[in-house]
Amino acid sequence: MNSPLSEAVIAGADAADLALLPLPASFPAAAVRASDVDMFEGVEDKDVRKSLFVENVPMPELAPDEALIAVMASAINYNTVWTAMFEPLPSFQFLKEMGKMGGWEERHDLPYHIVGSDASGVIVRTGSSVRKWKVGDHVSISPAYVDEQDPDTHRDGMLGQGQKAWGFETNFGGLAHYALVRASQLMPKPPALTWEEAAVNPLCASTAYRMLVSERGARMKQGDIVLVWGATGGLGSYAVQLVRNGGGIPVGVVNSEEKASLLRSLGCDAVINRAEILGGDDMLLQRAEGWKKMGRAIRELVGEDPHIVFEHVGSKTFPASVFLARRGGTIITCGSSTGYDHTYDNRYLWMRLKRIIGSHGANFHEQWEANRLIAMGHVVPALSKTYRLEEVGAAARSVQTNQHIGKVGVLCLAPRPGLGVTDPQARARVGEERLRLFRR
Repeated sequence: MNSPLSEAVIAGADAADLALLPLPASFPAAAVRASDVDMFEGVEDKDVRKSLFVENVPMPELAPDEALIAVMASAINYNTVWTAMFEPLPSFQFLKEMGKMGGWEERHDLPYHIVGSDASGVIVRTGSSVRKWKVGDHVSISPAYVDEQDPDTHRDGMLGQGQKAWGFETNFGGLAHYALVRASQLMPKPPALTWEEAAVNPLCASTAYRMLVSERGARMKQGDIVLVWGATGGLGSYAVQLVRNGGGIPVGVVNSEEKASLLRSLGCDAVINRAEILGGDDMLLQRAEGWKKMGRAIRELVGEDPHIVFEHVGSKTFPASVFLARRGGTIITCGSSTGYDHTYDNRYLWMRLKRIIGSHGANFHEQWEANRLIAMGHVVPALSKTYRLEEVGAAARSVQTNQHIGKVGVLCLAPRPGLGVTDPQARARVGEERLRLFRR
């Protein structure tokens, strides 16, 4: 049974009522346990359904620069899969390092880790130093957890030594009924979106924005050809939209005709089904034979080699990415879902004057700009399926085994999908068909 505060949030109570109701002593949350970190030793299939639990956890104390969010919806990112697999190292090591810092950071060092790096919800409490936000505000959450007292943070929030991914390298993440966030993570929830639509965007949309649009990324310009691996996945689906919005030419790579059809509906005219090009043998991506087949397919579609390769798959695709970028081109990478150890032929990098740029998350300004595009309807959510919080293991498993498209949402306090729209006219302008594109 939900607490009185949770019921009031669900019912849409006003700020005055929310402020008066007491906080629950505990709440349901998706977490992994420190006692389980060795459970997958010697196991080939590290099934996250065996390590990710929903259980009641104590309500944490609120720091002065934080807000307590009643989470209406959250989402699955690959960092939750890594956490639940205890790879590449158990996330409890991150929490222990936080605990060593003392002060408010000590709260994070617990024998359980509440996960989740995306969320939308309602502010129910604010710390004493929070100025621009108040109880009752509807918000989306930036996953960038930064140290505002680090000088490098003021150069770029992602360069500060204390920068962390909320809900992955910190505790009290978004896959729960309540979450703790810093005020510097708060953004207005797009009013045309449902709770679950708003929840799936922050991490992936802003990461793609930094990689492609920001001056810290590939600096895409009009007419640039951009090869997007996994173009109907969480990151890829936002990348395709941003490339089109910026006057670029996206070339989307998928592995099935179903995904190719979806990609065309998203406005990507140049689509490569790698299953057809490579005959179903993805190992060809490790060899020149496969690289050349991919290169020919790209040139047949758009007439040129890519200016930019949008890379996040990792060891499986990186050798091909370095080869496929044109002379003087850019490979921009933000992750390695298929493995961190990359092997590539360095001759194609140095002799053809290519660049590899590392990109991680997005700073608060980049987050805000991406959120603005979503609120305006220029970028639509990639939500494909929604699970309930008690089904979080199955939701994470679908991402772990790549059985999903776009983003997978998780309802937390929201009792059903479709709630949370506060501007139906704005929603009508965007169009229900566009907003539901990934749920066809």
